[in-house]
Amino acid sequence: MRAATEALCAPLAVEDYGVQPMADASPAKWHLAHTSWFFETFLLKPWVDGYQPFHPQFEHLFNSYYQGVGRPYPRDRRGSLSRPTVDEVFSYRRHVDAAMAGLLERDAAEIAQRLVLGLNHEQQHQELLLTDLKVTFGTNPLLPAYRRDLPPPEPARSAEPAGFVSYAGGVREVGADAGGAGFCFDNETPRHDVLIRPFALADRVVTNAEFLAFIDDGGYRRPELWLSDGWSALAAMLPLNSRDGAPAAALQAGPMYWFRDGGAWHEYRLGGPAPLQPDAPVCHVSFYEADAFARWRGCRLPTEQEWEVAAAAGVAGAGHFVDAGRLHPAAAGRRADGEARPRQMFGDVWEWTASPYVPYPGFRPLAGTLGEYNGKFMSNQLVLRGGSCFTPAGHVRPSYRNFFYPGDRWQCTGIRLAHDV
Repeated sequence: MRAATEALCAPLAVEDYGVQPMADASPAKWHLAHTSWFFETFLLKPWVDGYQPFHPQFEHLFNSYYQGVGRPYPRDRRGSLSRPTVDEVFSYRRHVDAAMAGLLERDAAEIAQRLVLGLNHEQQHQELLLTDLKVTFGTNPLLPAYRRDLPPPEPARSAEPAGFVSYAGGVREVGADAGGAGFCFDNETPRHDVLIRPFALADRVVTNAEFLAFIDDGGYRRPELWLSDGWSALAAMLPLNSRDGAPAAALQAGPMYWFRDGGAWHEYRLGGPAPLQPDAPVCHVSFYEADAFARWRGCRLPTEQEWEVAAAAGVAGAGHFVDAGRLHPAAAGRRADGEARPRQMFGDVWEWTASPYVPYPGFRPLAGTLGEYNGKFMSNQLVLRGGSCFTPAGHVRPSYRNFFYPGDRWQCTGIRLAHDV
């Protein structure tokens, strides 16, 4: 797991490691150090007698948000740290790994539990590392490639029209069993009953071509499609047109990384700029954009409970994760004859739901400082499900809950439609 993080950095030049193009996107150097800080703080310091930290100030510099540990360094200033150097950060990782090797010889249930949590935490940062690097390169006017050996866009073709799969209502169980087999985060628990009304879920995610139709129909200029906060965010981002009150630049608006070149739509991918692939999933949209598109289609976004019920009922095929080596969502395959199951439920794009990120009934965070991991963020955010093309394979499951603010779109976020039955 630790080697996989460093492998993601192999294509980088030393100048790339410290760039922070926006407050939400951390430098690659910080991710490498923070994932080491986690093991040092929550395993080595409490469990290894006489452990010597690599540097006394690293506890402050690479603490993300754990107030119980100490005062974190401001998030929006992580890119201002020219020191420690990249070499020093890799030395820090080697120092922590060497100490962890000795700790792993001990047989203690709490050590094992914290180790598994730390490894899943590192997988989360592997995904964040890629999304943050995409901001770094995708907002650079040169639009440089992170890797030039990535697969090129597939030939354009028309996507098969989306179908809908219906699900009966009733009382269903959702969430993870903390005492069951396999790992889960505390925010996935406890398993509990929910009342589901009959609903239908699209059998694939929304494509670029479908989202282009929304744009061409004036989707970014029609306030009746938008939540009030979404329209305000759009108006704040783009200059207002004095004639109709709609954003003047809305004709050029689109998902993050979309741009026009010679009148045609293109997008930035980690392999560099490329023509927009019509049948590929639309990605890098905010919740506001996803919700407006759903209204335009006469549908809605699913709740997280509906999504989980559908995912747990069985899905066709596996999605594209980071291990596939594409680093971009892929078009859905053709529907098999007689198939009535949703596709692309895992991998490709994180799917916005209409559900607020709140605790489940009976939720209890982890004891101590580790209780800050998830619980304190259960306010003003929305749940996403399923993972993306940047997510490590095996990291997600039907109960996995990701969460972001409704205006966020630098993650690989997409749309799946739902409607009542």
